[in-house]
Amino acid sequence: MIFTVAIDGPAAAGKGTIGRALAARFGFAHLDTGLLYRAVGAKGGDAVAAARALAPADLQRGDLRSQEAGQAASRVAAIPEVRAALVTFQRNFARRPGGAVLDGRDIGTVICPEAEVKLYVTASAEVRAHRRWLEVGGDEAKVLAEVRERDARDMGRADAPLKPAAEALVLDTSELSIEAAIAAAALAVEARLD
Repeated sequence: MIFTVAIDGPAAAGKGTIGRALAARFGFAHLDTGLLYRAVGAKGGDAVAAARALAPADLQRGDLRSQEAGQAASRVAAIPEVRAALVTFQRNFARRPGGAVLDGRDIGTVICPEAEVKLYVTASAEVRAHRRWLEVGGDEAKVLAEVRERDARDMGRADAPLKPAAEALVLDTSELSIEAAIAAAALAVEARLD
């Protein structure tokens, strides 16, 4: 069975948590596509060359969840040649037998416009910054500024800007519990599986 769940949304909205939960619940493979861009950004140097040479081992780096790696990912994701180098990998993963869940910024709009289920997971900038601050620490006001800066870059880039797909179910997790958000997403998947 080929079945793709595409989850898009801004940083710290909950898309990764929802993606991992859906993959586990339905037995699908999961890909956090942000890790691809984080790995490219963390490698440094020529971003296009790094994207073309990306290996599975690069996704195992221990520093890919840092705030610095997130900022680097947002910068390299704005480079059209980097995006192009990673598209084939993502599309092949998405259409693998057994089902797949991909979360990122342009999965439902660019990478997998044919996905059976499209979700757009969001939350207010303040809520997302607080979540990120709980993960990484530091100055919460600075984290909020970085979240807003990244949103502007991700939503304003010319190539594949962050936005919900026309047919995506929008889940605002600002006031939803993790359990409620996962339940709503699972219902959308179940409806398409039936």
